[in-house]
Amino acid sequence: MTDDRPTDFRRARSAEQREVRKQTILEAAAELLAELPVRDISLRELSRRVGLSKTNVVRYFETREAVFFELLNRELARWIEELPAELAREGADPAASPRAVTDVLARSLAGRALLCELFAALGTELERNISAESVRDFKRVHTRLLEDLAELLRGHLPALSPAAARELVSLTVLYTAGLWPFAHPSPAVIEAQQDPELADTKVDFAERLGRALHLSATGLLTLE
Repeated sequence: MTDDRPTDFRRARSAEQREVRKQTILEAAAELLAELPVRDISLRELSRRVGLSKTNVVRYFETREAVFFELLNRELARWIEELPAELAREGADPAASPRAVTDVLARSLAGRALLCELFAALGTELERNISAESVRDFKRVHTRLLEDLAELLRGHLPALSPAAARELVSLTVLYTAGLWPFAHPSPAVIEAQQDPELADTKVDFAERLGRALHLSATGLLTLE
């Protein structure tokens, strides 16, 4: 599949121009993820979508995994930036119950398919064909973002210690990564689940994630 948008990457010189090109590649990756799972997106397919040779894409990202690493951190940063307004809108202030906060987190993530898809692919796909240096670069940024999220949650759950808030954030990522694929199964599984005997095997992502986060937050608060 090709993209017929006009692009001209041949005269990139400045840092600004290079950044524009990187963002174009990231946008193309996001578009492809709306159509295909991570495992089916090759660097060649990504290059074709952008309108570049594979060699030129590698000038900006050494592998497809590096593209998705940066896309994940970009989407995570956007979520953290937008989450305070969502928490305030839903009334999850510092006096709110843990359930109010965790429900907002779950619903917010449910509405961010791209971020959830990348979380789900992180351990199984993205941390495989990548250099140690690229992993370090990704994880340094990723860790700082998760720390920002932990601080944000402490503002709404002040009884959590910094360590407990970091653990709740870590569990949020793990639960998301685990639940997302089961909540978005293959067509064959969806068809099989029409059987009344299999109705209970359907996974409502927001409901299940909200309950898991509520139980975790409650447990962490009890341990404080």
